[in-house]
Amino acid sequence: MTQSKESAAQHEQPGRDSPWLFRTYAGHSSAHASNALYRSNLAKGQTGLSVAFDLPTQTGYDSDHALALGEVGKVGVPISHLGDMEALFDGIPLDQMNTSMTINATAPWLLALYIAVAERQGVARAALTGTVQNDVIKEYLSRGTYMLPPAPSLKLTTDVVAFTYREMPRWNPMNVCSYHLQEAGATPVQELAYALTTATAVLDSLREDGQVPEADFARVVGRMSFFVNAGIRFVTELCKMRAFVQLWDEICRERYGIEEEKYRRFRYGVQVNSLGLTEQQPENNVYRILIEMLAVVLSKDARARAVQLPAWNEALGLPRPWDQQWSLRLQQVLAYESDLLEHGDIFSGNPVIEEKVAGLVAEARAEMARVAERGGAVAAVESGYIKERLVDSASRRFAAIESGVQPVVGVNCYRESEPSPLTAGEGDFLQSDPRAEAEQIAALEAWRRQRDEEKVAQTLADLEAAARAGRNIMEPSIACAHAGVTTGEWGEVLRGVFGAYRAPTGLGRGHDFGAEEERGLADLRARTAALSERMGCRPKMLVGKPGLDGHSNGAEQISVRARDAGFEVVYDGIRLTPAQIANAALEEGVHVVGLSILSGSHLALVRAVRERLQAFGLDDLPLVVGGIVPEADTSALEAAGAAAVFTPKDYDMTVILSRIVDLVEQVFAEDVEDLPLAKR
Repeated sequence: MTQSKESAAQHEQPGRDSPWLFRTYAGHSSAHASNALYRSNLAKGQTGLSVAFDLPTQTGYDSDHALALGEVGKVGVPISHLGDMEALFDGIPLDQMNTSMTINATAPWLLALYIAVAERQGVARAALTGTVQNDVIKEYLSRGTYMLPPAPSLKLTTDVVAFTYREMPRWNPMNVCSYHLQEAGATPVQELAYALTTATAVLDSLREDGQVPEADFARVVGRMSFFVNAGIRFVTELCKMRAFVQLWDEICRERYGIEEEKYRRFRYGVQVNSLGLTEQQPENNVYRILIEMLAVVLSKDARARAVQLPAWNEALGLPRPWDQQWSLRLQQVLAYESDLLEHGDIFSGNPVIEEKVAGLVAEARAEMARVAERGGAVAAVESGYIKERLVDSASRRFAAIESGVQPVVGVNCYRESEPSPLTAGEGDFLQSDPRAEAEQIAALEAWRRQRDEEKVAQTLADLEAAARAGRNIMEPSIACAHAGVTTGEWGEVLRGVFGAYRAPTGLGRGHDFGAEEERGLADLRARTAALSERMGCRPKMLVGKPGLDGHSNGAEQISVRARDAGFEVVYDGIRLTPAQIANAALEEGVHVVGLSILSGSHLALVRAVRERLQAFGLDDLPLVVGGIVPEADTSALEAAGAAAVFTPKDYDMTVILSRIVDLVEQVFAEDVEDLPLAKR
């Protein structure tokens, strides 16, 4: 492994606390390309790895599955089998590395592959150090990379926890992840309440299924960790972390009877907020990232154990190695050049802080009680209660930004700007290799040809038997890894046992905004009403999430706002094929189709949806696209049939919908009675 000439230990001084782990969240294109990036980052002083997996890997599909079209290697590294995992960590001794894997639905499988790689390196399981996120509950509420229904997913989560506390005592078996809850709209109170409710759901389940003896339970509680978000409201975010510490200590003592302080410590890592990064004046994101980082490192009594920062240009596309280095250097400057680590907690006893913390604690307790009244975390997910709360909070946030009630510099105020040299010319972000998907599929096919199919079949049968019997699936999964089973085969066995699942959309009812927010909708509602009168029906919009991208926030908010503006909205949630979207457009008789794609797969998926629409004779049906789309791709999308392309800079949803009304009006400018049936 390429080592940094300047290790972190060289910069530690007597009397100073040790710094947190420095991570960057990384992975793209292929295992070989990601391995090169990891080794480069480690040479620059990064002290831990944080692995990003692509969407097929996260949802338990092979790279050649129909739903993986355009998604392979886009938001992370594709890992289809043991060979990929070995390539990912080639030259990196796993007994010397602290590895965090952001993986949830397929966490048992990716951990099994990691263990198998370690065993092939001659490293004992007990020597491995790191974290697997393994929080599936939040996937139904935010990122959408779930694989099974909530109850069996919770069982897989507890299998990992029960296995690791025995076999891997230095491993964190779960990062209860509130990060994506905030990205999905959670207020600080909701982030506290839903994360802690998830943690108690897992621990309660472990107690009930008997996988952990009561005598060992405190040790299991002590291995639980959290992964949180820190937004731009500095004082509130700092107090939120202190509230987390207080509430977790309270839960450990009162709910689980944990007496030893070391097992009650609130241990967390953090990635600061990505939702607030702006495409407009993106250089301002550097300041935002610094302020958000301070909220989780300034307070010694609630300091993060690991920090990873987004890059300044993540609202534009995939950051380059230099962009990630810039974020890493920010951590190093604060840790080694400042005197932050030389002092005790500088906020202890501050009346402003204590009052704010007390308020957050009280409100979080109340929200946790409301979830408990609905049967706990799993029941509140299945009923849609938590999802509706998040969608409502996100709607209010977006409305506040649109109206100017919540200022965002460079977006809704102080918009005059000099041209940014950071975004001038080509090379503003890392381009995904267009050959990566084809090469990954070819390598997958070659892998299948060379393995022992009899051994594969036997290990998959053992996995199925364990799942059906309710046994822990970790050892059968490790055996599958060694046998050459693929990610999709592992996932298919479990889907066959437990079934597939579609989470509630959380749209609920309409929203009552304040006067400022409502004022902007009035003109749009009038236009929609006039269009409805001319058409003889309300304009109908299909909002589609093609592929495996589960970040549904944008799709949900457009759906809510379109409905509030007078549209009839068809939104069936995430993970649809182009064929399903086109079929729905035909069967529902919609007047416009909107696609939300944030995974970088927009070119392939828009072309596929347009081809399906054309096959049904819906050539003139307006197709609009929203997501993180590099400017260079906009013309290609328009050439592929997109009537309009919206990116994060188009923050005003009322303006977006006004443009969509324009498109529908253009199509229906003729007398409706004279239109062909497909266009009515």
